[in-house]
Amino acid sequence: MRIDKDLVAASATPLVLGILAEGESYGYAIVKRVNDLSDGRMQWTDGMLYPLLHRLERNDYVRASWGTSETGRRRKQYAITSTGLDALAERRAQWSVVSDALDRVWQSAALPPIHRINPAGGFA
Repeated sequence: MRIDKDLVAASATPLVLGILAEGESYGYAIVKRVNDLSDGRMQWTDGMLYPLLHRLERNDYVRASWGTSETGRRRKQYAITSTGLDALAERRAQWSVVSDALDRVWQSAALPPIHRINPAGGFA
């Protein structure tokens, strides 16, 4: 299943802030976590993630610092700030309203059942 780019863009900030609320992380681990959370249905790239992280840093939602990986390689670590936690709480409340409205309209509309696609391909 391909996720529409507008939906990916709208969900990117709350996803990254939510992941960083779990603990400090770095770019590759964030991309991997999104992949894991979506059961492989959302495939983020570095080209999508790093501009978002830089914007979140400019907005004081995250802070970046240099750290060292287990292999001794330098990498940039990201952590959520108190401003970022506030923004995450606000985004969560907004998504709850949107999700509730969608649930209501989908329950009242005559829509075909949802077909879930396995990450390996085919319908579940």
